[in-house]
Amino acid sequence: MSSAAPSNANDGCVGPTSQEAGKAAACAGCPNQGACSTGSFSSPAAVAAKEKEKANLHNALSEVSHVVLVLSGKGGVGKSTVSTQVAQSLSSRGYSVGLLDVDICGPSIPRMAGVLGREVHQSQSGWTPVYANPNLAVMSISFLLEEGDAAVVWRGPRKNGLIKQFLTETDWGVGGLDYLIIDTPPGTSDEHISIVQYLNDARSSGQGASGAIVVTTPEEVSLADVRKELNFCKKTSVPVLGVIENMSGLQTRVSDMRFMNDESSDCTSDVLSLLKEKCPEVLKMMAITDVFPSAGTGPEGMASKFGVPYLGKLPLDPNLLKSCEDGVSFVDQYPSSPGTAPLNNIVDKLILALPVEDDEEDADATMQT
Repeated sequence: MSSAAPSNANDGCVGPTSQEAGKAAACAGCPNQGACSTGSFSSPAAVAAKEKEKANLHNALSEVSHVVLVLSGKGGVGKSTVSTQVAQSLSSRGYSVGLLDVDICGPSIPRMAGVLGREVHQSQSGWTPVYANPNLAVMSISFLLEEGDAAVVWRGPRKNGLIKQFLTETDWGVGGLDYLIIDTPPGTSDEHISIVQYLNDARSSGQGASGAIVVTTPEEVSLADVRKELNFCKKTSVPVLGVIENMSGLQTRVSDMRFMNDESSDCTSDVLSLLKEKCPEVLKMMAITDVFPSAGTGPEGMASKFGVPYLGKLPLDPNLLKSCEDGVSFVDQYPSSPGTAPLNNIVDKLILALPVEDDEEDADATMQT
């Protein structure tokens, strides 16, 4: 399918600017066939407008080293958590990071990044994003709403228009970005198709989607939708950087647990006192339980079947959830928490897969010495 194909086009679409638009065999039965057959999309004015759009996309992303999409076919699996904490971790390591929230109807990134209630400013250079820290710039529709609880009731074209504005008009600052992390809504809908098309337009000049991180939980209800997302990436030529198995199990120290007796009354204090007296070493142990039943070979088996990397498991760590509620960097705030090492390992793999120029130069220098 052409990268310029409408979101509801048939498979094999030649694109509305093609001379065969509306006439090719793949056009039969397409809802856009009538509009494409008029030739309005392939007129000199339309072609010039498209070329200008591509140029704007290229210019806007020319100083962004890597663009990473965070995807999942299923809602509620932790895409925003992964997006935010990966961005926080990269920024803590000194990388220049942008975090773009294109979940237009459910923007949660501002709260998770600790910038809720802030505003963006517009200047001649474009929108100035909000900075969570000196290395982390955040952009979201949430900053443009007069009321935080206001519902965004928009149809596809308007949402797609805002996404294009985010990509072309956000001024990420002098020096650009090492990584632009894009948090997406669930599914494979208009927003996903549009952002991939916009990035593919920019890719013709060397700047497109570097890849996607696909997030899932272990159960089949989630995996069934995530398999569709992996097929979406294959169909749209988006490289899959890897699959993250989120909420792989609840892990917490015994000392941080709460206890209830048979009457459903809280007896935490009594239990902890007894353990401290009789068996204090237990208090330092980790309690682990599976919250979601793993289906078959689970996310790791799914990744193997699709021939994509498996980035690892992230446990249900209460401190990770608290970090997102408080808008802080999890790995910095809770360095000894159960989820910290797995998250750092995932970020290590991302950097290895997508090194920035300075990293490559440092590696070459090390080899030469």
